[in-house]
Amino acid sequence: MKKYSILFILIAAGFQFSCNSDLDPTIYSSLTSANAFQSKADAVAAVNSVYARLKGPSVGDNYSYWGTRHFALTDLTTDLGHCKYGGDPGQLALAQWNSANGLLNEDYQVMYKLISNANNAIYSITPMNSITATEKAQFLAEIKFLRASSYMDLTDAWGPVVLVTEADAANPDYNTPKVPASVEEIETLLISDLTAAASVLPVNYQSNAIYGSNDVGRATKGAALTLLAKLHLRRHDWQKVADLTQQVMNLNQYSLFPSYLGLFKEDNKWCQENIFSVLSDANTNGTELLNHFGPENHPVVADRWQYYTVTWDFYNTFGDEDERKQCFYPEYMGTDGLLHKQAPFLGAIPPAGVFYMEDVATRKYADEDTQTYYDGHSVNILRYADVLLSRAEALNELGGPNPEVYNLINQVKARSKAKQLISGAFSQSTLRDAILQERGWELFYEGKRRADLIRMNKYDVIVNAYLNRIGEPSNVSMPKNKYFTYPQKQVDLNPNLNNADRL
Repeated sequence: MKKYSILFILIAAGFQFSCNSDLDPTIYSSLTSANAFQSKADAVAAVNSVYARLKGPSVGDNYSYWGTRHFALTDLTTDLGHCKYGGDPGQLALAQWNSANGLLNEDYQVMYKLISNANNAIYSITPMNSITATEKAQFLAEIKFLRASSYMDLTDAWGPVVLVTEADAANPDYNTPKVPASVEEIETLLISDLTAAASVLPVNYQSNAIYGSNDVGRATKGAALTLLAKLHLRRHDWQKVADLTQQVMNLNQYSLFPSYLGLFKEDNKWCQENIFSVLSDANTNGTELLNHFGPENHPVVADRWQYYTVTWDFYNTFGDEDERKQCFYPEYMGTDGLLHKQAPFLGAIPPAGVFYMEDVATRKYADEDTQTYYDGHSVNILRYADVLLSRAEALNELGGPNPEVYNLINQVKARSKAKQLISGAFSQSTLRDAILQERGWELFYEGKRRADLIRMNKYDVIVNAYLNRIGEPSNVSMPKNKYFTYPQKQVDLNPNLNNADRL
């Protein structure tokens, strides 16, 4: 994606080192409400500033949101995620979070930073008369898609949250704390915005008249339709999910990438499976995915932290024939001279020369071809495999197992050479469980697991079963833990954020 910036320069000159002289700077240029947003370049810069918030706008804070930290909320808090380091991530991994958890506060803040950028951009671009109506419609559609994505993540995590739009940018009231809007009220806005965006956004950016190049990282018609389908999936609006996923498939823009491991390689920035992704360039515009997900003391992928990892319980559910099981580092001779591997049972004492790892690192964002500190991995927020599995789930809920449902799931399985589902072997209920398991195998650490477990009413059952197996109490209680506690720092700013029923 093209990068634009607006540079503000204030140059002070003519200082006289005298007690009687005034230190008045000479101002050569300044940006005001009168001279901002005068050109197409200004509008594009505003649009790009919203995209930048998906992972932090610069190297140095690029670990935020989809750049790394969001996975702590969506995957670490489930049966598949683990962190041995304790502290805030350790609390989340054991479902023991509270309002003081720093990761909750960081994610909450960065989502609202994106929304703030979006609202200001919508407010400023809307009255512009120096761009065409087509350009304006395109820019606003992109921004509203991005805002909708952030509100989806906010409401997945916290349910009712404060709803702010471009109207608040026009008439800000910083002294009156807002009451959180209901999830239904927020969803009404998102459905309207995403429906409108889908009618405006192009199917791709090849030979695009507005941007002039194939800006593959931008929001498309397929992305808006897919996010809208995900919203209706959360609402259990099964027929709408079926209709929307069919529309995505009918665009003929997407298909499964041939190799699961290849899909996540750093050099595979974009392919036919990407619907909407966060794109990065190593070092200059990178993320810290490899650092957080890479294996500790590995002889090739060196100096990584094994921070966000997969539980052995979850790793062991993969079939040996499933190529997705190759997406991990289950055993290797470490640079510490010890053989790193899985313990044969909980509490086992390793023999000399062996180190029993508490968890297993994933290759998903840590392939051996990458050695940089700020890596250039793409992060897939929406991809085609999710569309196929979402459609399978909706069709199963509408009418139970049928040939199309089996075919949709088996397409995903076939890519990884996993065992195919046998037609006729499942009831609606058991196929629902199979779809949930398949989504876990296919989409682990892609920000989907917690929402999937909650949607299918299995969050407490599955996570507590895992916690019990590792000697921990059943810490998940529903419906209390359907949503996270509001961060205390946000409650201090807005007392209308009530944690009474979430503690």
